[in-house]
Amino acid sequence: MESLRAYTTTLDNGLRVVTTPQPQLHRAHVACYVRTGSRFEDAATNGVSHFLEHMLYRGTDRLPSAHEVNLAFEQHGGYLYAATQADFGVYSLTLPPESLATTCELFADVLLRPRFFDIEIEKGIVEEEIREDLDDDGRQIDADNLSRQLIYPTHPLGFTITGSAETVRSFHAPLLAAHHARHYTAASSVLAFSGAVTHEQAVELATACFSAMPRGERVPTAAPVHTQKKPRVRIVDNQSSQTDLRVCFRAFAEGSKERPALDMLMRLIDDGMSTRLYHRICDSQGLCYDVTCGYDGYEDDGIVDFAAGVAHERTAKVTGEILALMSELALEGPTDAEMEKAKRRARWEVTQLPDSAEDLAGFYAHAMVFGHDTTPEAELDATLKITRDEVREVARALARPERLNVLAVGILDRGEDRRLVDTVKRWRAGD
Repeated sequence: MESLRAYTTTLDNGLRVVTTPQPQLHRAHVACYVRTGSRFEDAATNGVSHFLEHMLYRGTDRLPSAHEVNLAFEQHGGYLYAATQADFGVYSLTLPPESLATTCELFADVLLRPRFFDIEIEKGIVEEEIREDLDDDGRQIDADNLSRQLIYPTHPLGFTITGSAETVRSFHAPLLAAHHARHYTAASSVLAFSGAVTHEQAVELATACFSAMPRGERVPTAAPVHTQKKPRVRIVDNQSSQTDLRVCFRAFAEGSKERPALDMLMRLIDDGMSTRLYHRICDSQGLCYDVTCGYDGYEDDGIVDFAAGVAHERTAKVTGEILALMSELALEGPTDAEMEKAKRRARWEVTQLPDSAEDLAGFYAHAMVFGHDTTPEAELDATLKITRDEVREVARALARPERLNVLAVGILDRGEDRRLVDTVKRWRAGD
């Protein structure tokens, strides 16, 4: 499909530039994906990748304050975005096409030449962000953070992305500069252009603005070792109106051979309110207002994550229903009707991808920063070839006690804590 086509060029410094022209759009988009994040940190530096993300938008010699950085882009009709994940960071700019040349130079200045102004002010801002995940006593109560700690107790994938107030207070300019020098290199980055821009324009801008990015070396990382032998359950007391529940299965890596079947399984479980998960737990039994299931993929591991906010006294019941759903798919697989619907929706999703400059650029840049040579058409083709038996087999591989991690953050009294533990311990899907 021509509207999904990507063009790639590698600059002399090794920076990969990918362009997905979308001439039908009225905006241009440029994004830099960087191999950084909490999985590249240790206990003493946890949070430095996220803090550096904040500090890059604090200014350069040319734009010596956060206000001047934002003003420089907004006065040209654009807006800046940034986010840090466990294993990558993204910085992006969306704006009118006629402003791209002017602002691309500023974008490179911000990313490549930070001066780390107002570091103490930014520490206070990030500490406030960290407090959003803590209770009044300073305990971690964010279910996503706690579930990752449960799954990866000895690996950096179990770290929080923001770090702690203690680690953030210890950060200083030389540490930030060293982290920047190691990660923000051509070998560990991808520059993506999309929207109303041609590849020739993109390469010209990238050459003019990003040739100064040092070549560097691809930042390595150690894969997590799977030593779990039985299910894990953790209950964290928290005074709240509901229990925040996570039922997680250790899954497969982004580029694994199981990925196409796993993608199909995820669509069958939760791709709208008519799929199995929502229908079973919400529509049929009214056990909670909403329940979701998603896949978090890394280059060497992955997680299938069920999430729900439930009444405290229903925590064990909802957990049991989720486990029963996985058991059914592992033993029986999906129906032909479910497969047909899921494949139809997969086609629709790829068809509408050219409508979003951000999503199309993100697809290619994310794949490239992790070394995956793929296209939307190739992934769709692999999905459409998946059979019912292959879905059943990947569900059976996932639905194992040694892959299961259950976290509940709430008040599980009157024996609900014991019921939850018993529900998890008794579960033996696929045996």
